[in-house]
Amino acid sequence: MAKLKTGRHTSALKAARQAEKHTVSNTTVRSRINTIARKVEEAVAQKDAKTAKALLNEAFSAWDRAAKVGVVHHRSASRKKARLSLRVQGIQSAKS
Repeated sequence: MAKLKTGRHTSALKAARQAEKHTVSNTTVRSRINTIARKVEEAVAQKDAKTAKALLNEAFSAWDRAAKVGVVHHRSASRKKARLSLRVQGIQSAKS
């Protein structure tokens, strides 16, 4: 986009360009998190504790990285990690 003659609003134009890039990046990260979480849920539904535990560690890592850069709020990430962890622990305790 051409720079305005007087230079007004150029920072707003740049911010709009940055927002587009950030939106694409953030969408990718959120999609990855949701995919991993869905895989954990499927493993829990099939009562596959070993796979669920391995995927849970991957999900924790993804949520922590997303919270670190601000894609998701750190408390939201913590809450979702706790709830998913309880589900995985539920099938592990049921197996014992």
